[in-house]
Amino acid sequence: MFEKEYDVIVVGGGHAGAEAAAAAANMGSSTLLVTMNLQNIGQMSCNPAMGGIAKGQIVREIDALGGYSGIITDKSAIQFKMLNKSKGPAMWSPRAQNDRMRFAEEWRLALEDTPNVDFYQEMVSGLLVKGNRIVGVRTSLGVDIKSKAVVLTNGTFLNGLIHIGEKQFGGGRAGERAATGITEQLVDFGFDSGRMKTGTPPRVDGRSLDYSKMILQPGDENPEKFSYLKTPILTEQRDCHMTHTSALVHDLLREGFDRSPMFNGRIKSIGPRYCPSIEDKINRFADKDSHQIFVEPEGWNTVEVYVNGFSTSLPEDVQYTALKSVKGFENVKFFRPGYAIEYDYFPPTQLKHTLETKLIDNLYFAGQINGTTGYEEAASQGLMAGINAHLKINEKESFILKRDEAYIGVLIDDLITKGTEEPYRMFTSRAEYRTLLRQDNADLRLTPRSFEIGLATKERIERMEKKQKESDSFINFFRKTSFTPEEINPILESVSSATVRQSDKLFKVFSRPKVTMEHMLQLDAVSDFVKENEFNSEVLEQAEIQVKYSGYIEKEKNNADKLHRLENVKIPDGFDYSKLKSLSYEAKEKLEAIRPVTISQASRISGVSPADVSVLLVFLGR
Repeated sequence: MFEKEYDVIVVGGGHAGAEAAAAAANMGSSTLLVTMNLQNIGQMSCNPAMGGIAKGQIVREIDALGGYSGIITDKSAIQFKMLNKSKGPAMWSPRAQNDRMRFAEEWRLALEDTPNVDFYQEMVSGLLVKGNRIVGVRTSLGVDIKSKAVVLTNGTFLNGLIHIGEKQFGGGRAGERAATGITEQLVDFGFDSGRMKTGTPPRVDGRSLDYSKMILQPGDENPEKFSYLKTPILTEQRDCHMTHTSALVHDLLREGFDRSPMFNGRIKSIGPRYCPSIEDKINRFADKDSHQIFVEPEGWNTVEVYVNGFSTSLPEDVQYTALKSVKGFENVKFFRPGYAIEYDYFPPTQLKHTLETKLIDNLYFAGQINGTTGYEEAASQGLMAGINAHLKINEKESFILKRDEAYIGVLIDDLITKGTEEPYRMFTSRAEYRTLLRQDNADLRLTPRSFEIGLATKERIERMEKKQKESDSFINFFRKTSFTPEEINPILESVSSATVRQSDKLFKVFSRPKVTMEHMLQLDAVSDFVKENEFNSEVLEQAEIQVKYSGYIEKEKNNADKLHRLENVKIPDGFDYSKLKSLSYEAKEKLEAIRPVTISQASRISGVSPADVSVLLVFLGR
């Protein structure tokens, strides 16, 4: 069946695996996607939504690079919201509710429509390694499939163990078996492994809920979208709802704590700090009488509902009794109870910035196997692993995004440099250059770089160049066009901003906090220029942000330039840290384990002090 050698084999068909396969194939690699169930490619295992704080920026970056997640999200969206709109543009984060079934279907169809992708449904139980290089995989039926590179995206399936109260059984997801064999083999090769856990809430029958007792959560009045390509914009949306737990609900849940795997010691691994289970919330925040519950429809036509905020591994009878006491859930019918799942992961400090393992050449890890949580984090790692696997086997320079270039760069650098002992989730606060890394400019930042390596299409680069040219033209217009006090003062008075006595450039007055593009368009000169050039809303938004935040953007660029000087100071391969007597013992230990490539990366390692960095700089002649 598999006489030919593939360029790239991707193991796992979740968000990471799907993006990895698409990227490698679109760059020209013959690619095989091996997954345990072809019906579950691109499955939303947890909540039916994409994006959110910082995660929305990642989806836009994936799209700007030529990945599929943004396109799939737009095609299957049922609601769209731009979060944090009341704050500055660095915080604006797109989020979409999705039709779970259509999302998976769109992923499957997109991959089937991608030349160079083959599919095979079976469990991979082992890796074929020659010397210190991967040469393929072995399936549970004993089929050997050869390849030049392998990307592992096993999600929660490696020795997965599902917990519901005192019951536990093997599985990688509800109704699906766990994957075995790979962890043990990798440990034999010298890899460190660990255990993590994640949880999911019950799914319920929407027909049994009373929405009149809940708070309506509609989508945006003028919904946007994720992809920079011409994907559909929502013309109608499905509402979500919000309700709350109560002191009674908390008391009912506490009655089951002695049977909870979290509290009776059955679960020993750590779960995601920022997505705690309901029992964890009422235990950690004992002073709170209620917590928010978001009631999210799973699609356009299905009655299945996702109970966001009620993730739990308590016994099913405790879940049911407690949820019945939530307002609007009095007559609730369960589709399935919530559960927790424990799985194997490999601390990501064992990887290079390309996501290739340090121990085995041409073997890449992406997604939850690296200790992350979230569809978006997984998809971005899959994309980068697929890109780098293709480049490596074609002896081309690796593709690494810096911390000031993309949230994806921050994510991977955090994982490789700092590691993680709990499921890692991206936030805007993790990025020191978030004014540069906005959701509106991901295409301007990343599409040219992706086009250079042969992933972003000609259509993408042309659309990006048009947007860049028009935005620059509009900003230049504000710099050179003057206003008169008679024109501008009525606008300034309307927003309680100080009036002016003499003419000046539009750029200066537009920079004021309360003056918006809407106000500027009241001026004939501005309005005529926009009509004449047929600028779209993206160009107007880009111009407004660039004008208003030019000072902050410039400051961050200067800070990034300083950091790049340290990025250029390379640490020789195989450098012996033990001979530097002035380095602290902890620094020697961490530097030896992580083997940073540059001084900048070394400076970000937990336990490496500024004094240690100075010692390294002196030794390297800087």
